[in-house]
Amino acid sequence: MRGRAAAPGGMTAAKKAFKATRAAKTATPKRAAAPAGMKAAKKAFKATIAARTAKPKRAAKQLLAAADRAAGTEAARRARHLKALSRASGAERELEELVFGGSLQEEEDELLRRLAGPRRVAAAEGKGRQDDSSDSRVENEAKRGLLLKKPAWVDEDDEAEEIVDMTHKYRRDLMKSDAETTLTKKKLKKRLEEQFQSAMGGVPAWADLENRKKSKRTLSDSDTDEDDDLLRRTGNFITSSESLPRGILKMSTCPPANQERFANGKLVTVQFHPSAQVVMTAGHDRSVSLFQVDGIRNPKIQSIYLESFPIYKARFSVDGEQVIATGTHHRMFFVYDMMAGSIIPVPKVRGVEEKFLKNFELSPDGSFMLLIGTSGYLHLLSMKTKELISSMKVNGRCTASAFTPDSSKIYCYSKEGEVFIWDVRSRRCLHKFEDEGCLEGKCIAVSKNNQYVACGSSSGVVNLYTTDACLKESHPKPVKAIMNLVTSATCVTFNPTTEILAVASRDTDEAVKLVHLPSYTVFSNFPVFRRKQIYLTQSMDFSPRSGYFSIANNKGKALLFRLKHYSFF
Repeated sequence: MRGRAAAPGGMTAAKKAFKATRAAKTATPKRAAAPAGMKAAKKAFKATIAARTAKPKRAAKQLLAAADRAAGTEAARRARHLKALSRASGAERELEELVFGGSLQEEEDELLRRLAGPRRVAAAEGKGRQDDSSDSRVENEAKRGLLLKKPAWVDEDDEAEEIVDMTHKYRRDLMKSDAETTLTKKKLKKRLEEQFQSAMGGVPAWADLENRKKSKRTLSDSDTDEDDDLLRRTGNFITSSESLPRGILKMSTCPPANQERFANGKLVTVQFHPSAQVVMTAGHDRSVSLFQVDGIRNPKIQSIYLESFPIYKARFSVDGEQVIATGTHHRMFFVYDMMAGSIIPVPKVRGVEEKFLKNFELSPDGSFMLLIGTSGYLHLLSMKTKELISSMKVNGRCTASAFTPDSSKIYCYSKEGEVFIWDVRSRRCLHKFEDEGCLEGKCIAVSKNNQYVACGSSSGVVNLYTTDACLKESHPKPVKAIMNLVTSATCVTFNPTTEILAVASRDTDEAVKLVHLPSYTVFSNFPVFRRKQIYLTQSMDFSPRSGYFSIANNKGKALLFRLKHYSFF
C-alpha cells in the first residue's frame, strides 16, 4: 500500500524526464541551430554592405600607399646598385678631384639622391593614375645636372675680341661706310660670308649643312658605290667643270651695276676689276666710278671727275691698281692711281706726234700699252714709265687691235679688212691675212685660250677664225660667220672660259647676241624682247670667272646679268 501510494509522485517525475528526452531527440537540427546561424548571416551581410558602401577615396589611399611602398623599395634597390658600381678606390678618387675639381663628390651624391627618391604617384581629378616619370626621365635629369659643370679655368685671351684695320687696301671694299675704319674679327667674318653669299646667289650646296646631312642620309640608304658617292659629294667642283650647254642660257637680270650713280650722258666703258668684286664705269659725263658688285644693291665705292675731259675709253691696269682714261678730243690721257688716290695727267708722250689719242689696248702681262694713232701707226708704250718704246705702221688705217693672251703678238685690224700680226719683241709683221667678205673692219678680239680670233665688220658679219689658220693662211676660211646683226658690229668679246662670244652693235637698240662655243649657235633667250632695256650698246664685259655679264648703253646705265651656270664671280 505504501509502495503504490508513492508511485504517483515518482511517476510524475519519471514522465517529465521521459518527455524532455523525447523532445530533445525529436527536435530538428535547423530549428536548434537557427539562432546561431542567423547571427552569422547578419554579420556577413553587414560586412558586405559596409564594403560596398565604403568611400572611393579610402580605397584609393590604400592603393597609393601600397604603390609608394613598392616604388620606394625598387628605388632603394637601384640606389644601392649604382652606389656599388660607382665605388672607386682612393687613388682614383684623388685623380678625379684633380682633373674635374672638388665638386665631383657633391654631384655624385646629388645624382644618387635623385635616383633614390621615391617615384611620385598622383591621382588626377579623383582617378588613381601613376605619374609619367620613368627611369629614362630620371636618368636624363641626372645627365643634365652633370652637363651644368663649370670649366676648371677660363682663358681671358679667348674672350677678347681682336680688332681688324679696315683701311687696308685689301679690305677697303668691305667697308659699308667711312665710319667702319675698324671691325672685330667676328664681324669681319660675317661680312665676308655675306659678300660670298651675295656673289654666289645664296648659300652654295657644299656650305649648307642641312642639305649635306640629307644628301648623306640619302646616299646611305641607296646602293651606290664609292665612286658615285664621291662624285655626288664634290658638288660645285663637278658643276663648274661641266661645259656650258647650248640653246638656253640660264641667267637672271640684276639691278644695274651703277644704280647708285647713273651717268648723265653716254656710258662708253664698263669693265670688271681683274681681282676684286668691283666694276668700273666711265662716260661722256667726265666721270669714272667704281661700284661693288653684289647683284642686289651694288653700292658705290668712289667716283672721280675729270674736268673738261669727256672720256672716250677707260681700262683697269692688269694689277688693278690704276685706271687709264683717254678723252674724245685730247692728245693727253689720265692715270688714276687708286692706291695713292691721286690723278696723274700724262700731257704728251715724247715721240708720239698725234693730234688725238683715243683708242688703246693694254697687254695681258701688264708690260705694254698700245696707242692706235692715225694713218696706220701703232705706238707701243711702257706701262711702267708711259714712254714710247717703238712705233709700227700698217697699210691703210688701223681701226682695232688686240693682244694675244701671252702678250707676244698683236692683231691689228685695218679699215680695208686686212689683219696684220705683229711680234711684240721684234716689232715686225709676222703675217697678214684678209677677213673674208669684209668691206670695212670695225672690231677684233682674241679668246683667252688663244684658240679663236673674231673679226667684226661694217656689214654686221662677225667671222670666227682659228688662230692656226690666221697664222698660216692668207685667205683663211672662218669656222663660223655670225650673221645675227643687221648693222655694223662694233663690239666683240670672249668670256674667260671661251664658251661665250658676245657680239653687239651700237647703231640699233637691243643689238646684242651671245654665241655658244664650240657649237657656234646663238642663245635664243637673250636678249629678252618683252621689254626694251639694252638700247644702244657701247661696251660689254664678263667678270673674271664669268659669273656676271654687263652692258653699257647710251642711257648712262651699266646693265648687269647673272650667269647661273658659273658659280663664282
